[in-house]
Amino acid sequence: MHQIIPTAEPFFLPTDNRKLGCLLTHGFTGAPKEMRWMGDYLHEKGYTCLGVRLAGHATRPEDMIRSRYTDWLASVEDGYRLLRGYADHVLLVGLSMGGVLSLLSSTRLEVAGVAVMSTPYALPPDPRMRYLEFLSLFVPYMPKGSLPPGSGWFDHEAWKEHISYPQNPVRSIAELNKLLAEMRAALPHVKAPTLLIHSKDDGYVLPENAERIYADLGASDKTKTYITGSGHVVPRDAARLQAFELALEFIRRVEGAL
Repeated sequence: MHQIIPTAEPFFLPTDNRKLGCLLTHGFTGAPKEMRWMGDYLHEKGYTCLGVRLAGHATRPEDMIRSRYTDWLASVEDGYRLLRGYADHVLLVGLSMGGVLSLLSSTRLEVAGVAVMSTPYALPPDPRMRYLEFLSLFVPYMPKGSLPPGSGWFDHEAWKEHISYPQNPVRSIAELNKLLAEMRAALPHVKAPTLLIHSKDDGYVLPENAERIYADLGASDKTKTYITGSGHVVPRDAARLQAFELALEFIRRVEGAL
């Protein structure tokens, strides 16, 4: 294991509120830094926040290639167990793949609620998908998209400080595809109150993904809401405060019902 990239470390922000803590999970190839501003905001509002680092992330891409989706799930559970040692209840907050992990984990752990942002339902259809593990032996990385880096961001200063692996490890895409299949199977079993936040301007994970997740959710208390003026990394982009406020309203409602 290699050293964590500076500013990409996991974080723990405690408060005197031991009733409800928030577990924040970043996205595919990303780092806890994606969730830090949201963690700071919720901490200022009186909530203990723990931002986890998923296995193989925020060090170097080779570490991610060696990790599996079960390792990412274990990272979330590790964080959950740590936070449950401090707070009576845990609410899961996730971005993109962190949202996938949060939704799936909510069916395996006792959680108070789930709030997710920019979460995919499935990867775009690609005939190469079934061969990715084999292809990864010869092509270890692939570009994140056809557009120039940062082109999907509205806050370009925030993008300059964003930490993420520059390319997608092909082997890890295969793992993400397996994880998504697990999530889709689990969605009808999600019973905790759930909030879905998605940007209408997300060109990386299209908003239709939120519709498909919402339709399959088994929770009786479920809400989907859309924002604009943000790319995929909602908690770092220009409309982040709007997302933070939506999440805070949801978290306060969940806490009040405990």
